[in-house]
Amino acid sequence: MTLSVPHVPPPATEPPPVPLPEPGTMGPPPDCARLRRECPVRHVKLPMDEPGAVAWYVTRYADVRRLLGDRRFTRPDINEWPARPGEPPWDGPGLTTMMELEGDRHVALRRAVADHFGAGAVRARLPRIRALADGLLDEFEAAAGGRTGDLVGGFAEPFPLLVACDLVGIPYEERDRFLGPADAALGAMMTLDEGRRATGFLRSYVLELAERRRRSPGDDVLSDLVRRRDAGELDDEHLVVFGLSILIAGYRTSTMFLADAVLALLTHPDQLAALRADRSLLPGAVEELLRWLPVMNANVLLVATEDVEIAGQPIRAGEAVLPVIASANRDESVFPDADRLDLRRGLNLHLSFGRGAHNCVGSHLARAELEVGLAALLDRFPRLELAVDPDTLPWEDESPAKSPLTLPVRW
Repeated sequence: MTLSVPHVPPPATEPPPVPLPEPGTMGPPPDCARLRRECPVRHVKLPMDEPGAVAWYVTRYADVRRLLGDRRFTRPDINEWPARPGEPPWDGPGLTTMMELEGDRHVALRRAVADHFGAGAVRARLPRIRALADGLLDEFEAAAGGRTGDLVGGFAEPFPLLVACDLVGIPYEERDRFLGPADAALGAMMTLDEGRRATGFLRSYVLELAERRRRSPGDDVLSDLVRRRDAGELDDEHLVVFGLSILIAGYRTSTMFLADAVLALLTHPDQLAALRADRSLLPGAVEELLRWLPVMNANVLLVATEDVEIAGQPIRAGEAVLPVIASANRDESVFPDADRLDLRRGLNLHLSFGRGAHNCVGSHLARAELEVGLAALLDRFPRLELAVDPDTLPWEDESPAKSPLTLPVRW
């Protein structure tokens, strides 16, 4: 599935820990601006209890952009990295998503799902996406029983998941079965063993869903992929890879972006007022929020398949790098006044969806979820505001991917 790379032993001296956002904030890590100026490629230790969990931390836009499209780097199966000294290579079930799949198999799967996730297909689904948003807000408002509620649990979390399930053919009512294992797998960079345990369940669950769709097909992506498998275009592993991509990463980052976007707007009242007054700003506002929000603080791990040099720093084959998208999106050499949220910003070449062969296949859907979700909120609650001091919001501070755990609002 992934390219073979040599094993590199851990360094004799442990490097400094990977920069993390300040506690109680979404980030990006405060060290990023200094590193862009002084040390754009730096060796760091990842927050894993594994001796080989070290990587080169890359912070400048030009270098991150190059890395994301450089075929000399591959994303390792997160159940196989880092190799543990003295242990044989992991031979359990793989956790390959579309980001790790390579070569002809990757091309075949992207081609198979392109019609469902392309710009035209997503535009055609906008009325359905808006209906799902409005239905959830009906439930959120009714459950609140007044004029306050938690927007994370009531809308930001369920909305992207409901949209993904509706499109793909995953039963939303079964979310309690797969969300726990999916989050464990997503956090496997921090909890390798737990991620490995979750993988077997998720693979079995996807194949179970595929068999259900074979017996009772619907108008959804998974049913289409099952038909393609039965016709010989794809195989079971393609179905597993696609299912893992949706369950593990296909909705969680959208959840974080939506929660962070609402928080950003509520704490930038001038920007929120401009958006309320002129909805034509919404498409550009989504691009600026995707750039400015540091959800992707350091979520993309790549491994060199041959010796490479980045910004003068030699990278050996087998060494890992972390292209820090959140830092690249705040690079002052590309985005003037980069730390300022400006919904009227013009050309916005952010890297939040990656680039090259492995750019996010769901980028159009993610944009639609943000745009429709924000529009539905502005329509329903024109006086929406935070119900608490933003400095008191709870965060998961051990993870580089950040969004508030709760977002109490009133309207």
